[in-house]
Amino acid sequence: MWESNALEIEALLARIKSQAGAEAFRVTQHAQQEMVEDEITLDEVVQAIQHGEILEDYPEHRRGACCLVNGFTDEGRSLHIVCTTAQPLLILITAYVPRPPKWLTPRERRSQP
Repeated sequence: MWESNALEIEALLARIKSQAGAEAFRVTQHAQQEMVEDEITLDEVVQAIQHGEILEDYPEHRRGACCLVNGFTDEGRSLHIVCTTAQPLLILITAYVPRPPKWLTPRERRSQP
């Protein structure tokens, strides 16, 4: 999937970074709650997107196309951001610190038994 869609993923990430950099986004209530729980600022979310990569792309998600971005803040803190990919306005669905038990590393999910 990734090899055949590498150019599309690269273009998608460039658009997400552009929207975040231009502050052309909306933060959902769920994202706000998760950010409060993990003590994540909006500036950190934007930084992580700017330094980010798309880990998982969900173009056929039942609630609309979205993706999981893994990125680092300027201070090196790893964040995951789930955001829309098919809207004129970037919608930040959630943002959290990837940690066990779900994540082994910021880029590697724990295997499901």
